[in-house]
Amino acid sequence: MADPPGCCRPCATCLLCLYSCQWITAKKEKRKGLRTTKCDCSWFLFLFCVFLFTLVWVYFAIVILNDFHNFNEFIFRQRKLWLDWSLVLLIATAMLITYSAVLLVLALCLQLCGQPLKLHWLHKTLLILTALVVAAAFTGLGIKWAEEWRSARISLQATGPFLHIGIVGGMTFLAWPLASFIYRTRNTGLKVFLLLVYCAVMIALYLAPLGITSPCIMEGNQLPPKPALVGHRGAPMLAPENTLMSLRKAVDCDVQVFETDVMVSADGVPFLMHDEELTRTTNVQDVFPERAALNSTAFNWTDLQQLDAGSWFLERRPFPTVQSLSADDRDQVTKQRIPSLEEVLKAAKQSNISIMFDLRPENHSDYQSFVNATLEVILQSGIPLQQVLWLPDGFREQVKQQAPGVQQVYGRKRHQNEKEPLLHVNLPYQDMSSEEIRQYRQDNISVNLYVVNQPWLFSVLWCSGVSSVTTNACQVLKEMKHPIWLLPSSTYLMIWIVVDCTSFLAILWAFLLLKKCSQRRWPVESETDVLLTKINSLMQE
Repeated sequence: MADPPGCCRPCATCLLCLYSCQWITAKKEKRKGLRTTKCDCSWFLFLFCVFLFTLVWVYFAIVILNDFHNFNEFIFRQRKLWLDWSLVLLIATAMLITYSAVLLVLALCLQLCGQPLKLHWLHKTLLILTALVVAAAFTGLGIKWAEEWRSARISLQATGPFLHIGIVGGMTFLAWPLASFIYRTRNTGLKVFLLLVYCAVMIALYLAPLGITSPCIMEGNQLPPKPALVGHRGAPMLAPENTLMSLRKAVDCDVQVFETDVMVSADGVPFLMHDEELTRTTNVQDVFPERAALNSTAFNWTDLQQLDAGSWFLERRPFPTVQSLSADDRDQVTKQRIPSLEEVLKAAKQSNISIMFDLRPENHSDYQSFVNATLEVILQSGIPLQQVLWLPDGFREQVKQQAPGVQQVYGRKRHQNEKEPLLHVNLPYQDMSSEEIRQYRQDNISVNLYVVNQPWLFSVLWCSGVSSVTTNACQVLKEMKHPIWLLPSSTYLMIWIVVDCTSFLAILWAFLLLKKCSQRRWPVESETDVLLTKINSLMQE
């Protein structure tokens, strides 16, 4: 089979060596009579599917980075081992997609050069392992982290228009090796099948924007106000979570609400702590090693004040931003202690920032006494009650009676026959659609969604009209003056038409150009075949 113009023999030899893992020059390949068999075609199809499968996983890996800190905390609670597993995920994903992409590019180049696709057994084994690893990753995601499937659906509202352009571009590029293969093969049935499949896929892609919806496809004057920021345990990327330093950093980020978690010590002092155990965010294993596994509520306030609640932040580096802390900030981190609710309310009052909290653990036998102790501290603090947002469902009616000015925030959607209308709801961002957010906004219900760290997610929720978001990355979202992208529907329609027309013309050009090249080669090949036939006949005579 003749090499197409522009494909030099050394290049073809190099591609063969990388793909087949054996040194076969293009000349030897011809002498051996190597051809691409049906089995080789099947392995190429498998390679293409593995590449697409891995590419989808890359997309998922990028999406779940928004929530990956929760996964790190989960692993620590299970194994007492802290590691930023997002780095492991990204490195492994990059290796898998790079390997499958390089192999696919080699195969496409070999096809364009008219060389056989003899995939080496080592590559076949590694491809199977790649498929198994990605399949295992998706299975684990579905079992342990099912809500991330909903996150992926939301992400399509931010990436859908751009994914469409990218996929159309990729399929347009694929027209070159496809046309090259079609003009070389003599199997008419296979030609028709491939052309029909390719045309069906391209038609579906050209019409895909009919099914793409995004709240960010709107006129600029229809954009809702920027959502307020709620600091998730303060500013946990800039300071140890649930500390006074974290509150101060949140105030610097223009956060309007400090979201935290409250527990009550054995002697009745409400304090800030998220985990039921103290091991992740304090040095309890060094100070009280025999009591380290006890519930946080089993310690009295005197014991809790002996714990360092900041040094872990520098040692474990829960976020990459820890590396950029100034020397003064690092010094302040080492001085952090577990703050009492009274201290936090005093700081919130001085900074004119609201505080929203959960009271943990909800299943504790003394939970009512926890509620009473917490209410007592709130009422004695002197903070305006409208600055306190109450999340716990337990004994809510009692709270309404004793502190009627406290704002009640509900962790559920409204019911159809609601006796008392909801004014504030606090939900995971996966639990509300853009349409529901708009409806709640029209009904003057404040919607806070958590936890939102990535700008793409913040942009989608901003365009949807959400009231506020709880975030770890207040320093990032603070700097956003507008959504990442905002397109009027007329502009998006124009982009859609231009992309589709450009793709169609490029595909048409690829097929016409390669048809001319094939017509130039076939006469030469036909004359050679006739000459060889005559020589063979003479030898037989």
